[in-house]
Amino acid sequence: MIAGLTLLATFLILLVLGIPLAVALGLAGGLLIGLEGLGLLAIPTNFYAGIAKYPLLAIPMFILAGLIFERSGVALRLVRFIGALIGQWRGSLAVVAVLVCTLMGGISGSGPADAAAVAAVMIPTLWKQGYPKPFSAALIAAAGSMAIVIPPSVAFIIYGILVPSASVPALFAAGLLPGLLAALALTLTAVGLSRRHGFGAPDIASKDSAPRLSLWTHFREAIWGLLAPVVILGGMRAGLFTPSEAAVVAVAYGLVVGLAIYRTLSWREVWRLLAEAGEISGVVLLIIGLASVFAWAGSTVGVFDGMARGLAGLHTEGWVTLLWVNGLLLVAGMFLDAISVYLILLPLLEPLAQQLGWHPVWFGVVMTLNLAIGQATPPMAVSLMVTARIAGVSMESTLRWALWPIVALLATLLLVIFVPELALWLPRQLGYL
Repeated sequence: MIAGLTLLATFLILLVLGIPLAVALGLAGGLLIGLEGLGLLAIPTNFYAGIAKYPLLAIPMFILAGLIFERSGVALRLVRFIGALIGQWRGSLAVVAVLVCTLMGGISGSGPADAAAVAAVMIPTLWKQGYPKPFSAALIAAAGSMAIVIPPSVAFIIYGILVPSASVPALFAAGLLPGLLAALALTLTAVGLSRRHGFGAPDIASKDSAPRLSLWTHFREAIWGLLAPVVILGGMRAGLFTPSEAAVVAVAYGLVVGLAIYRTLSWREVWRLLAEAGEISGVVLLIIGLASVFAWAGSTVGVFDGMARGLAGLHTEGWVTLLWVNGLLLVAGMFLDAISVYLILLPLLEPLAQQLGWHPVWFGVVMTLNLAIGQATPPMAVSLMVTARIAGVSMESTLRWALWPIVALLATLLLVIFVPELALWLPRQLGYL
């Protein structure tokens, strides 16, 4: 009990003092190791063990692939194609924004990155067609945050490493249907708000639109972006490559598209993208390594198992526990990114999930949905911060509009919670479970 309080109190105090998350995790774990006499050599050993895992090779590659596709003009071509496909009617451009975010989620695997790429392309056009910038920022932030649910997802890769009973291919398959349901919920929300408030009237669209090209022309321009998720996910399903190898394929595919087909990237720009991806990946892996020290220290002295048994005994009804766990995850997602929440809370929640008999793949989808919603929920919504900055509006001005997409995503979350087959049906059909 004292060991557990020492670990958690040290971690929380360091966070309050403004110490970076990774350092706080490492210091708290290292202090407990020292106090319990577990041997200081355990610190570097567990740091290395935390990052020396084959599936983690996919993280830098998927980060790089997302950056390549975002900078190569894929989002702009997808916007043009989907806009030509669904036509012009009241609310149609808002639907385009949601659908492009969904497609980009099948490439980037990062909520803020997805939201930034689509917002940069869509918000000026939405503004010209009568959509308020705060509304556009809120909608794109909510749709972009679903990128961590739609495969391939960096968040699912981390979860699969931390929870060995949930394979990464099973998690990818499990996230597909909930991700599409979330996109449908956001589409209906966008259309309803647009029609209620008169956004995106066809007469405004016709005045501000550039000369329209044929649907076939837009399709030819967007085909390489449309094929990217098919190549990545189809190759994994066909057994041509593993998720880690799929990340390398995604990078190679993106380079061919950006350098040789669209010719929107130069080798100098590629060098800058390599440096940016390396910086982002280094931060992620540093957090993972130091969180491994924290998790090993807590597990070795029995902190997390003891807490899980105590939490499981608080209620006789498993659904009550599930609901408050979801509330905890939703709040955590407002303040921290998904990877950090996994590393902090999974050592506690995985034993709890095992005791209550929750399917690890289903719980991974539920957990990730919560964290995705948190990315678009004020006050510390990462995706909403990005889109509001691109739109040039304050976070406060988006609150009125952010409520409705969040409600739509919460409805999707409740469906997945109470109908687990929405997450488990596809992995079972594909033979992953």
